[in-house]
Amino acid sequence: MARVRLSVAERREELLRAAVEQIEERGVAAVRIADVASVLGVSNALVLYHFATKEKLVAAAFTHAAQGDLAHLRKLLGRRTTALRRLRAAVRWYAPTGQAKGWRLWIEGWAAALREPALQEVARDLDRQWKAALTEVIAEGVASEEFRCPDPAGTALRLTALLDGLAVQLTSYPGGVSRARAQEWVDEALARELGLERAALTR
Repeated sequence: MARVRLSVAERREELLRAAVEQIEERGVAAVRIADVASVLGVSNALVLYHFATKEKLVAAAFTHAAQGDLAHLRKLLGRRTTALRRLRAAVRWYAPTGQAKGWRLWIEGWAAALREPALQEVARDLDRQWKAALTEVIAEGVASEEFRCPDPAGTALRLTALLDGLAVQLTSYPGGVSRARAQEWVDEALARELGLERAALTR
């Protein structure tokens, strides 16, 4: 059966989705141009036409994944509800116990970023945008007197550091920490940072 002819943008999107899947499955070091081409039934030359090198494909794949995560974060934080509800929804989604996908991908990315400047920039930019978005909604909650937090930026940094660390534990060392226990720690940390009782998070 003949393949449907895609626009340049559609083809890039298809290649990037396939690259993300292959990186999650094989890891950054092991994934090859041929793996991405094979899963889509296209030639290596087609992949190289769009991305030139494996390094550029990998960097573009992480950028694609980052944009998807940020779009979902903005959707959660853009809801018409209290700052506390929006913040809790974002933290719960981002946490390795939530519905966010791709923690294996990001752990791979962090490791590869130590040697790949392009990946390092992608990871750094995603990290900056996450912290800025959380800082903004925390500041909104303080301004509306929903909770107390003298240092919204510091709170955002500590929360994301906790979530990232738990993601490594749950993804790399299965069985070391239960998902239920990790969620308890996340809720306790969030409540403590906001000067609230933990029960207030679910009211």
